[in-house]
Amino acid sequence: MTISFSHTFANELEGFYQSCNPEKCTSPRILQLNASLAEELGFDCRGLKDEQGAAVFSGNTLPDNANPIAQVYAGHQFGMFTPQLGDGRALLIGEVVDGKGERRDIQLKGSGRTPFSRGGDGKAALGPVLREYLVSEAMHRFGIATTRALAAVGTEDWVTREELKPRAVLTRVSASHIRVGSFEFFAARGEWDQVRRLADYAIDRHFPDVKDMKDVYLDFFKSVMRKQAKLIADWMSIGFVHGVMNTDNMTISGETIDYGPCAFMDRYVPATVFSSIDDHGRYAYENQPKIGQWNLAQLAKALIPLYEDEQELVIQRFVDELDTFNDYYETFWLENMRAKLGFINKEEGDRDLINQLLKLMHECDADFTLTFRYLSKVRLGSELEFKGQFSNSINTSEWLSQWLQRVSRDEPSPERSALIMDAVNPIYIPRNHKIEEALDAAVNHNDLEPFRVMLAVVSEPYSERRSDDEFAKPPLTTSAPYVTFCGT
Repeated sequence: MTISFSHTFANELEGFYQSCNPEKCTSPRILQLNASLAEELGFDCRGLKDEQGAAVFSGNTLPDNANPIAQVYAGHQFGMFTPQLGDGRALLIGEVVDGKGERRDIQLKGSGRTPFSRGGDGKAALGPVLREYLVSEAMHRFGIATTRALAAVGTEDWVTREELKPRAVLTRVSASHIRVGSFEFFAARGEWDQVRRLADYAIDRHFPDVKDMKDVYLDFFKSVMRKQAKLIADWMSIGFVHGVMNTDNMTISGETIDYGPCAFMDRYVPATVFSSIDDHGRYAYENQPKIGQWNLAQLAKALIPLYEDEQELVIQRFVDELDTFNDYYETFWLENMRAKLGFINKEEGDRDLINQLLKLMHECDADFTLTFRYLSKVRLGSELEFKGQFSNSINTSEWLSQWLQRVSRDEPSPERSALIMDAVNPIYIPRNHKIEEALDAAVNHNDLEPFRVMLAVVSEPYSERRSDDEFAKPPLTTSAPYVTFCGT
């Protein structure tokens, strides 16, 4: 199979990776192929669904001009610095330019040991592969910047986790895999020429407009910061908890990456944590904005020494910019929340009205997704489903009265208003209990149909369908707290 790969990262950044071939697997087969994404990339889907495609996406057979490499990076993991990490179970096999002229990385995840595996087997189990495929595709459909899954390949091999699990390989597509931790790796070693090379490459690839600016590295930092502020605001507006916001899981491109312990909130609880290893709630839902800012501070530390100016002045310039993160985040968050509540124009009291609703949701155990979705029905004259999300619906009456007055000042037509709200408030998200049902069927019963059904549902998250009612419902309140694992 021939794919028109290029290799700008490998060609321009020698010393930032190690070459490595994937480990072969037994009897690979295509479990799921993202045909629409393949077409975006210019691939011929007819040649991807058969044994040849399975061989390529498993790593058993590499395309003629592939150049598999494992990228090196460091990272702050739960606040503690690890000086060397890197792709321990993933290989970048090449870059392609898609139909829009955008450069995309093609990476195999779960392809076996690399020089950076640190004692791990470098492989992936079926469950985490299908989870990442499902959730990343849902995020794409929500309009949130994300890496995407091109293919999931099953094998007849097994990996040892808490018990034996069937092995799988994911083909992941991203704008790039450059992370904050990529800069930290060389900064920690005082290799400032390497930091500069990486920054210049990242600017050329992701922020070419910055090249001609007077203060190029500060402006690069500002561009990355705006991307991250937008990304996290989008997460917050959908009730998404990433779960492992280490600096090695934060991309310069502003895409969501690494879907190990992620999950979506059901009831609105700001302190929600799902990850089994996040004992102190560092990466709780409510903490995501400040952790994003903290991660950006680590990027700033890596960039500041690139300046020959007096360091105290440079530091202050970066600190001043970093202080604007909350302003960017609040702007993006408020924009998202105004849309969710059907506000077209801006009014001074909008933030207070939004926060009042969130407070009610928290106090009354309201479901995050359905509360916003059913608000549009109130606009059409029916309060039943909205109030049904609250354990004490009496408290919502005053807020609803204020909201109806506010929304009517923007859009006099209730029908139009409801359509606007339903276009940004999904009825279907990857509900955690439904994910587990799908993964259990696939892993333990060799049945992929529940996974495929759920994938189809979340691929059209805004269109309500009576046949898919079960996917809209939260779990029973008697269910045990949901716990996620990183998958390694």
